[in-house]
Amino acid sequence: MFNWLKTSMLMAAIVALFALIGSLLGGQSGMLIALTFALVMNLGAYWFSDKLVLRMYNAREVNASTAPELYTMVENLARYANLPMPKVYIIEEDSPNAFATGRNPENAAVAATTGLLRLLTARETRGVMAHELAHVMHRDILISTISATMAGAISALANFALFFGGRDGEGRAVNPVVGILIMILAPLAASLIQMAISRAREFEADRAGAEMSQDPEALASALQKIDHYAQGMAFPAAERHPETAQMMIMNPLSGRGIAGLFSTHPSTQERVMRLRQMVS
Repeated sequence: MFNWLKTSMLMAAIVALFALIGSLLGGQSGMLIALTFALVMNLGAYWFSDKLVLRMYNAREVNASTAPELYTMVENLARYANLPMPKVYIIEEDSPNAFATGRNPENAAVAATTGLLRLLTARETRGVMAHELAHVMHRDILISTISATMAGAISALANFALFFGGRDGEGRAVNPVVGILIMILAPLAASLIQMAISRAREFEADRAGAEMSQDPEALASALQKIDHYAQGMAFPAAERHPETAQMMIMNPLSGRGIAGLFSTHPSTQERVMRLRQMVS
């Protein structure tokens, strides 16, 4: 409940930020142009995200015959959560990771790397798949798309003002110094809020996934293993497409030594601590 409340507050914050920046830089017409531009771009990504991402990672669809253990595991979890059976994919990649995609539960897919399937026990893999199904259940792809739309609109508005000059809602030119500060800080603020939304959704997926699998310790152990083995292990497809990093159960990018504010994922230590509190 807390993470849902936090997500709602962050979503409200990014909408409020857009309204504020729009009124300062572009007035109503500028706001509308920027929002329309971002909406069109992100709706396309939302509608076709599953196909695009799975193609980026050369994911191979499997079934009960080609990957019986993984497929049956996902099938049982989906049945327990009263979800439609998602498509199941395997990615030929040594780096251990997994993600979910799809615009709604009826058009969902879950994917795991061969590295993850080799590294984890069956219990731990089940915890990871439950985490991914929790993202499907909570429609997190939709939430990510909305936050990306607003962040994109703010960036578009700032770029528009950079090239054409900012004007407030009454048509008055914005003070150049104020305008430059807004153009630099507004997209940064929007990105920070977007990343905070992503972190809140990861915590919520951990909690719901642990409840779905009825095994918080298995997911906690899986996160520790993934974090340990993925450190320093290249994930070429993720490096080529860093915009997909937020979808993964663990940040797959090699440059992870950055401040927590700029991370799409919470710290593994915090995630593990919260999961183990569910056991005690």
